[in-house]
Amino acid sequence: MSKRYTFEWSGSEIHYVDEIKIESCNQVLIGRYGGNSSAGANKNEDGALVWTGVDWELSMILDGHDSSESVDLVIHTIQNEWKSISEILNKPIKHVFQLLEIHLLSVFQSSEFINACQNIKGETACLICVRKENYLWWFSVGDCLVYLLHEELHNLGQYKLNQRQFYEWIGFVNTFSLPVPCYSTGIRELRPGRNVILMLTDGILECGKEYYQNGKNIYKEFSNDREIENGLRRMLQHVHEHLGRDSGTIICWECNNTFSARYPSDLPNRDE
Repeated sequence: MSKRYTFEWSGSEIHYVDEIKIESCNQVLIGRYGGNSSAGANKNEDGALVWTGVDWELSMILDGHDSSESVDLVIHTIQNEWKSISEILNKPIKHVFQLLEIHLLSVFQSSEFINACQNIKGETACLICVRKENYLWWFSVGDCLVYLLHEELHNLGQYKLNQRQFYEWIGFVNTFSLPVPCYSTGIRELRPGRNVILMLTDGILECGKEYYQNGKNIYKEFSNDREIENGLRRMLQHVHEHLGRDSGTIICWECNNTFSARYPSDLPNRDE
């Protein structure tokens, strides 16, 4: 059986108020900051889960509201699905993302999960991302964000892949208890060469003059410095120095894509 790496954390365990903490799960980095106590920070309701396989990474980032109970419930629920999800991720690429969405919906819409949500306090945003081969897929409920950072995309002003969705959660207030659940998914082809995939909670955005609301400023942190940990640390330090009250969590990793990619037909063949 191939070796796998796992990481799990909930803000209910360690708050990291006034503290920047960066850890790794294989090639994936997880950065956490619990907010600046001078601004009133006294808790952390974020969470993270990371699995890595031979040719894929799965990362989940969560931003809870009104307690960490919803974060803990979702992490525990997905952990219990390891066998089924890992089997899907090891299938041929053309099947993976469709099967994964179907499976997640079956889990989140199950009567067992919906009943569990009614017995907790609060709710959470949840963003799940999977990179397999030269594709990045995401499944998003709420206002966490994922970015794909690449020079070609930067030249066209593209950074963010999804949009923050307000009034959308999993938990006591639960999108999956609706007759038609509200969530978003997407798939992107990675560009050739160096791609940086970055996920974050909104505590990174909502501090100071909201410097990182502009994706270009996030790109700058990773474009010149090839050590992505340095860029990650600079972002968290910025939140601390600008008195961020809300906790901020970042998951990021680098993927060197050796596959070709699509270009307009009127450009020279980039594959040659």
